Amino acid sequence: MITLRDMTIAALSVTATIGVTTLAASNPKLMGSTALDWNEVPIEQEEVRAVRQFFRAPTATLDELELHVTTLPAGATSHAPHKHPNEELVIVKEGTVEVLVDGKMKRVGPGAVVFNASNEMHSLRNVGDTPATYHVINWTTGATPR
Repeated sequence: MITLRDMTIAALSVTATIGVTTLAASNPKLMGSTALDWNEVPIEQEEVRAVRQFFRAPTATLDELELHVTTLPAGATSHAPHKHPNEELVIVKEGTVEVLVDGKMKRVGPGAVVFNASNEMHSLRNVGDTPATYHVINWTTGATPR
C-alpha cells in the first residue's frame, strides 16, 4: 500500500530531479584549453561565404567566446552593415577587405586587426581579386548590453 509518506518522498524526488536537470541545462560546460587543427574544422558553405566554426562556448571569465573563420569570394560582402551588443575582433588572414569603422570605409590586408565596438555599425567587403579569409572573435560578459 502506498502511504502519504511514500507519495511525499516521490514528489520531493521528482522536484529535486527537475531542479538539478534545469540547473545543469542552464550551466553549459565551460570551455577549457584546446588546440584545433585548421583542416579538422568542417567548412559550412553559406549563401555568399564559407565558414569554419571553431568554437562557441562559455569560459571561466566569459559568458561566451566564439571564433569562426570566413572565406569570402572576390567582390562579395559578408552581410549588410549591422551592429550588435557584443564586441568583436576581425583578423585578416589573406586578401584585401574594406571595412566600415567609425562611419568610414577603410581598406586593409593580411595581418590587419579590426575592432568592432559594442552597438557600432560595421561591415566587411572583399575588394581584392582573390578570396579573402578572416578570423572573427566574439565575446560576451555580464557587462555586455542585452
